[in-house]
Amino acid sequence: MRIALVAYSWLMAILLPLIIIYILHRARKDKRYSDHLAERFGHYPITAKNAVWIHAVSLGEMRAAAPLVRALIDKGETIVTTHFTPAGREAAKSMFPDECKSGKLIPVCVPLEFNWVYRQFFKAFSPKYGLVMEIEIWPRMIASAHRYKVPLLLCNGHYPQRSFNRDQGYLQLRRQIMTGFTGLLVKSTIDAERFKATGAPNVINTGELRFDQKIPEHLTVAATNFLTAQQQELQGRTVVTIASAVEGEDDKYIEAMHRVRKIFADRKEPAPLFVYVPRAPERFDRVAELIAQENLVVQKRSTILDDRLALRMDADFSDVDVLLGDSLGEMYFYLALAELVIVGGSFIPSGAHNVIEPLALQKTVLVGPFIWTIAHTAETAIDAKALIKVNTIEELGKTIATLTMQNGHANQAAEVFYNENKGAVERTLAAIDEIVG
Repeated sequence: MRIALVAYSWLMAILLPLIIIYILHRARKDKRYSDHLAERFGHYPITAKNAVWIHAVSLGEMRAAAPLVRALIDKGETIVTTHFTPAGREAAKSMFPDECKSGKLIPVCVPLEFNWVYRQFFKAFSPKYGLVMEIEIWPRMIASAHRYKVPLLLCNGHYPQRSFNRDQGYLQLRRQIMTGFTGLLVKSTIDAERFKATGAPNVINTGELRFDQKIPEHLTVAATNFLTAQQQELQGRTVVTIASAVEGEDDKYIEAMHRVRKIFADRKEPAPLFVYVPRAPERFDRVAELIAQENLVVQKRSTILDDRLALRMDADFSDVDVLLGDSLGEMYFYLALAELVIVGGSFIPSGAHNVIEPLALQKTVLVGPFIWTIAHTAETAIDAKALIKVNTIEELGKTIATLTMQNGHANQAAEVFYNENKGAVERTLAAIDEIVG
């Protein structure tokens, strides 16, 4: 393991210029990537002592961590969160604005993978323990935490079957890396079995934290108000939200929209309003252009809605085919608008994103064939009839057309499934106490 770690450290040193170039390249599309660059080298404007460290690399991980962060703050802890993407960092600030102002929560950029940078990070925050969200296995992070006696736990851990199969040829190396964790708190019994096969210590099934997320009432209320205000324009139309669409899927979803629109045209009925939410902010403008090129009338949220998510006085919402969700932190608004939700990532091999948020709102939810990233949650939801899986875009179009004829009904199976899976925060806190003390 020591030889492998030394080789990894040398590789990171060689790649450092390319890493910096990559960050600066991303900054050309999103200038926030170059902000706070000093933090990536262990220099921080704000420090704290005895903080609880939570590593949430991006927006999705920060959303998952949010209910646990709230519980820890309520217990009196000071939290430092580390992020690679600006979206993750901004999410921490938007979710906990008062706590950020008071210094109870400090979001910073994750240190680069060098021991001397982590030494600076540990000196700045002297964390009592660290929680690494989901599937982030960073060898230097783990080794440095072990070296400086910072207990490090994988939290809300997930080990997909595809990753487990891939790792079989490297299981000895994986085993050596995983023993650097003090413990692993995982989403399911299947994940626990896979992690135990690596020899990881203190593996505990605590469940999925996303089931304990607080639903932001101001966003669901805003959606209700919007639908009421636009009742005349939306008369006879259902709303379908395509959430977290990723690069490589846009053509597929545009094809599905055209299929649905043709079915409704043949019926001489008004077609659904599609709400299209791209996964990454740097894709917003490009996706809007793609949709417009397909002879669909698209309007951006940033153009026609104000800060209260109400239609601007000078905006024209008539004859809109697609509302593009070009904002961050408002997913529950886009989901609450809909009666039917399609979860992005599920129609390309990279895999599906979060199905729990729309299920929490009792929406009818569809996924495509690629659900390996959320296998346990998706498969159990499908078995509970809380989630619908389709295999092709043609099938997706037909299913949307069928389900939109049955609009206006909450997904009762989703409500039952969601409520049965709550409690992960309480189990996680108990497991932390058991392992760390």
